[in-house]
Amino acid sequence: MRDKISPGKLAGALLGGTLCATLAATVLPTRASAAGAYQPVTAQRLEHAGQGPDWLMYRHDYGSTGYSVLDQINAANVAGLKPVWDYKTGFPQGHEAPPVVNGDYMFITTPKDELLAFQASTGKLLWKYQQDLSNVGLKTVCCDVVNRGVALFDDMVYMATLDNYVVALDARTGKVKWSRQLMGSDVGYAMTDAPLVVQGRVVVGISGGEYGGRGFITALDAKTGNVDWKTYTVPSWNEPGGKSWPKGAYKTGGGATWLTGTYDQGTNTLFWGVGNPGPWLATLRPGKNLYTDSVVALNPATGKIKWSFQYTPNDTWDYDGTNETVMTDIDYQGVAHKALVSASRNGWFYAIDRETGKLIYATPFATATSVNGVKDGEMTTDPALRPTVDKQVFTCPSFLGGKNWWPISVDPETHDAYVPTMHTCMTIKGTTVSYKAGLPFLGESFNVMADPKFPNEWGEVQAIDVNTGKQVWTHPSKLPWNDGMLSTAGGLVFSGSADGHMYAFDARTGKILWTSPQLSSGVIGVPATWKVGGKQYIGFYAGWGGATPLWGGDMAKDSAVQNIPTGGHLYVFAL
Repeated sequence: MRDKISPGKLAGALLGGTLCATLAATVLPTRASAAGAYQPVTAQRLEHAGQGPDWLMYRHDYGSTGYSVLDQINAANVAGLKPVWDYKTGFPQGHEAPPVVNGDYMFITTPKDELLAFQASTGKLLWKYQQDLSNVGLKTVCCDVVNRGVALFDDMVYMATLDNYVVALDARTGKVKWSRQLMGSDVGYAMTDAPLVVQGRVVVGISGGEYGGRGFITALDAKTGNVDWKTYTVPSWNEPGGKSWPKGAYKTGGGATWLTGTYDQGTNTLFWGVGNPGPWLATLRPGKNLYTDSVVALNPATGKIKWSFQYTPNDTWDYDGTNETVMTDIDYQGVAHKALVSASRNGWFYAIDRETGKLIYATPFATATSVNGVKDGEMTTDPALRPTVDKQVFTCPSFLGGKNWWPISVDPETHDAYVPTMHTCMTIKGTTVSYKAGLPFLGESFNVMADPKFPNEWGEVQAIDVNTGKQVWTHPSKLPWNDGMLSTAGGLVFSGSADGHMYAFDARTGKILWTSPQLSSGVIGVPATWKVGGKQYIGFYAGWGGATPLWGGDMAKDSAVQNIPTGGHLYVFAL
């Protein structure tokens, strides 16, 4: 059960010119030595994270693969997985973070920015930290008060918060080292992404596309919290790309960057996804609206944009381009490419050359009607499916996307991407809107509906061959599939369902090889795996919530969806 010890208060302090919020931490010193000596996370360990036994960052490695080389748990023995330990958080909101593990230390966040440190092998709680949100209204936090995890570097653990702080804590004790607020709270911005540490900098994104915020990516010095650079994703009129907007529109242009990026060590390039433009109604902002609905490639030392690729030009359907980009080498039509692959909200699966930003291929993985093709290496849209204040349209996918935030995984052995997929469409119509700080800035009304092509399926898991973009296998689901994917060298793919089970699929065939016992809630927590003391573990959250029950329209009204229990519960399994 959730620890009941009242957290001790740490007074706010002036650090690096920024006043820290009042912070709360509980340290349990009698247990703090249980996990043994803490091994600092060096830059070299992060560079080689994909080959180690730990889970050192949000998607395991800089390539965002969600793939582990561990194979102790494999297709031959996965049926023997048993629960090892568990922990109830006491929060009823959506639990989306993966466990991040260094040696025998696990770090995981909850909704409303609580950070927990456990002994990874036994579940002993070492310490916990709670960001003080008591004076924060959280009115501009979109899609549940979630947190997607932490980053590790040296002897510190980093968390971004709903009131726009980045907090650095001692990984051994939970004591605050520094805290830096990037924006005020309740004015259209929040932070829910897991930071990414690159070259001694903590890189984070921001949300706010639905409230007229102007998106940006920021890098902070990992030791001090000082801001090294800040890059806006919506350029002003006199900056490159600025004339793809009406003059002055950049100030409320959206372009949120609310998911964790990817880093290519070979070219020293940081890749980050960018969300929808604001307001939603595109007739109010003619032009391509760079760099919204795009992936941008940046210099990690300066934040300067090297190139970009736009998934949805002049988006009017809320088809954020923030979904993770995964690095993988592919062979497309006999030509080798160093690629980025991504399953976008707009329903298209992309392979992009990660050195040049040029499109290799794009193929639909869900019903996609508004974004309807490719011309001269750029995406095209159907003018007839653009809503106005006088016209309602029916289009697919819905604004929830063919895939939402939950990440794909790519297996280098099978050359398949494993994609949690949504089958929804929507009606959408323009409305009048004006900007006011802290209020929604949409300009459209909408309703999520079933995809007529999949009348009995809200979702599925599918495997896509990254060399071709074609489907290899599929696992349909009557309930929405809102969980990320974990693939392993054991020939397995793990992902959880809204039905309250974690599943292990055969990576090559999609056959279900293991189903967990009934869990306390639907699963949207990203699974992770690690090895301690010679034993491999699988860990994940159950804890239904997020965007689907809040904004799911007809899907959220489905009685089966309405009856999914809530409540955060961390589970760890092993053989």
